[in-house]
Amino acid sequence: MTSQVVDTTSRLIAKLQTLAPEQQLQVLDFVEFLVQKYPQPQQSLQKRVLGLNQGEIWMSDDFNNPLPDEFWGL
Repeated sequence: MTSQVVDTTSRLIAKLQTLAPEQQLQVLDFVEFLVQKYPQPQQSLQKRVLGLNQGEIWMSDDFNNPLPDEFWGL
């Protein structure tokens, strides 16, 4: 966090504490509205690791061959 953000947060809290409870609830409602309207970007997903599961599965050599008619019940 930058010092500017900390300063702004401190000022906001100080001002908020001077408001009546009803007004504080209105501020909270507005903040929740802003959070919904401007969602924060999600943290980037972890990068995939090439070869992580190498050797864990196998595939038949004829995997891409057409299935025989008997398979389809013809």
